[in-house]
Amino acid sequence: MVEACSNFCFPVPEKLEGALVKLVPFLVASHAEAFCASSDDALFSFLPWGPFSSTEEFVSTVLGERINNNPSIALFAVIDKATGSLAGTIGLLDASPVHLCAEIGFVITLKSFQRTHVTSHAIGLLLHWMLDTPAQGGLGLRRAAWRANAFNERSVSAAKRMGFRMEGLMRWARVLPESRTEAEGARREGPREGDPKPRCLGGDSVILGLCWDDWEGGVREQVDKIMSRVI
Repeated sequence: MVEACSNFCFPVPEKLEGALVKLVPFLVASHAEAFCASSDDALFSFLPWGPFSSTEEFVSTVLGERINNNPSIALFAVIDKATGSLAGTIGLLDASPVHLCAEIGFVITLKSFQRTHVTSHAIGLLLHWMLDTPAQGGLGLRRAAWRANAFNERSVSAAKRMGFRMEGLMRWARVLPESRTEAEGARREGPREGDPKPRCLGGDSVILGLCWDDWEGGVREQVDKIMSRVI
């Protein structure tokens, strides 16, 4: 359990790098402890897992149970180049070489880097890798997807800013952990009588998409303009 990209269905570069941020495959030895030490409960408000009581629990739950040995998932560490510090995580999931699509996920920006350039630059680097053609250094995917809890306005706004379009609402899309008895982002009503997980609240998800024709039709330039800003 060393690298969270080693089994990915697409070739993974050693790094994806811009002027201010770089993405490198998430390594347990290099990144897990720093991520957990800088995390707080609020980071996991809209996620179906976390918070974690230890680095070992994070590694076991996220990497061991969800990512490792799953060829449709890749997880990157986001590094702020000015400080050399871990600024968060980002990744791909549900990646399909057959259908040339993938979803951006695991977008977690640590508190000290929130409301900075980090999130938009990390998303921009992934979008270039996903949607640029192989001749341009990308994978040539036709579709990038984004899924967010329906109450997570900051996530939806971040996606729209980077050119994603709203496509729909998935009701009862997530079963939240039992520990979230009053979870932010949960449906206000409980599950029906006889539900297999009666103590777990549910969440709705919104789906956004950014496709190759959007990218070629001006979104690439929109993203590059955002990434050209120093602050």
